[in-house]
Amino acid sequence: MDLELNETQQLIADSARDFAARVVAPRAAELDKTGAFPTETVRGLAEQGLLGVNLASRWGGAEAGVVSYALAMTEIAKACASTAVTMAVTNMVGEVVQAFGSEAQREEHLPKLTGGEYLTGAFALSEPGAGSDAAALTTVAKKADDGWVIDGQKQWITNGGYAGLFVVWARTGGPGAKGISTFLVKKGTPGLTIGRPENKHGLRGSNTVPLTFDECRVPQSALLGEEGMGFRVAMMALDGGRIGISAQAIGIGTAALEAAVAYAKDRQAFGRPIADFQAIQWMLADSRTELEAARLLCLRAATLKERGAAFTREASISKLFSSEAANRVCNRAVQIHGGYGYTREFPVERYLRDVRITTIYEGTSEIQRMVIARSVLS
Repeated sequence: MDLELNETQQLIADSARDFAARVVAPRAAELDKTGAFPTETVRGLAEQGLLGVNLASRWGGAEAGVVSYALAMTEIAKACASTAVTMAVTNMVGEVVQAFGSEAQREEHLPKLTGGEYLTGAFALSEPGAGSDAAALTTVAKKADDGWVIDGQKQWITNGGYAGLFVVWARTGGPGAKGISTFLVKKGTPGLTIGRPENKHGLRGSNTVPLTFDECRVPQSALLGEEGMGFRVAMMALDGGRIGISAQAIGIGTAALEAAVAYAKDRQAFGRPIADFQAIQWMLADSRTELEAARLLCLRAATLKERGAAFTREASISKLFSSEAANRVCNRAVQIHGGYGYTREFPVERYLRDVRITTIYEGTSEIQRMVIARSVLS
């Protein structure tokens, strides 16, 4: 892995940092307070080329690579985790369509994803009874004369209330992973009902909803890839998605550390700034060390994916370490702030709430350990 950024990577990182500071960060606290969706900010992400960072330019993508995507994700997450996860899922949907879609599917959907016409994309895999055990999903798709009829429920669908395109997994064959296929379902398709947004602990500016499919009819052309290959599509998408969540966690943790440093320099106790005390210094030192290690693990996984090399294990290592390290960093930041850190007057309490989900979605920490252990024991 080259530790020096190339010109494109540096440009993407700088552009994302500037946009995050000017547009994203000033709206973050209000989004958290009201639970509003950042519609105009997402349109701005599209204008900046950040909804298709790793997509080909012919589809409106930036074609900047996976490392650039990870760098941009870190900068947006540092400013607003809710906006970052909206960006992450839309990029992931775009990559799935680019990798597995037909030429016609790419032409129809990718420019609308990258250009903001769809506003966002949604990844509809999880169900009320099938989260980590994705192969146990029960949503079904049955063949009809004119295509497919989808019936079932999905849960925890990020962007679901605003997405123009849903990537949906449904059972088309027998039990287990081999009986699952993937479909592209457009917003407004009859039979698709979007449920009430979840009232979440964190990421309150990110839309999360259940979906119901009740005789939802889609054409034959909605099938993404081959029938029965849906589980492989999902796992490949999740591998890449874990790099994005790793970068998101690093961004949130970095924001928390910077807030803690500023507070420690300003806050006086026993006649001097608390930054002078070794207890505080060691918390800051541990936080910086863990974030630097997380960043390198994330960029290693991103580099492997960008080169077309195997990266499943490295993505899991990165996601596991980054998410758990960022949780520790945010917890220390609240501790350094003392009682003020427990109030909404300071952003560290929001960072702590937002970062918690990074150990859960895109595969829990327990799932990451299973993936890593399987590699160690093979």
